[in-house]
Amino acid sequence: MFPDHTHRPPVQRAIEVHQPTPLAPAVTVPAPVVHVQPGTVPAVASIVLPDGRVVTGYTIEPTRPEPVAAKPAVSGTAVNLALGGVGFLAVCSGLLMLTTFITALTALVHQLIVLAAVIFGGWLGVQVFKPHGSKSGTTVNIRKAIFKRNHFHG
Repeated sequence: MFPDHTHRPPVQRAIEVHQPTPLAPAVTVPAPVVHVQPGTVPAVASIVLPDGRVVTGYTIEPTRPEPVAAKPAVSGTAVNLALGGVGFLAVCSGLLMLTTFITALTALVHQLIVLAAVIFGGWLGVQVFKPHGSKSGTTVNIRKAIFKRNHFHG
């Protein structure tokens, strides 16, 4: 099923080796060295290692974290809840005042309508029930007439 593998000798090839050629070093101008005196001279410490070697160097002061700000006496959540309660109370009292105002305005409009109806009704009653004697025009006096057997006796 599979072809037989025959052993072939490795192929010999010519190899060229390239050696890198160094470039001319770039001319760099060294930065001027400015000597700065430290505010204090750090202390030099020497440590003897277990194998006998001595290591000398400057001591490193550990970094100190920023001081934690003092926590207020009352938590921020409590303050937020209290402010929310005050705001809710202000809204509720404002809504109560608004509904009271609307109720009073409705009562005023109702009273004005009743007053207008009373005034109009009074004026109408005066117009209906006043005497109709008019002073101008022709006055006609009707006397008592007698009709007997379909005959007028005036």
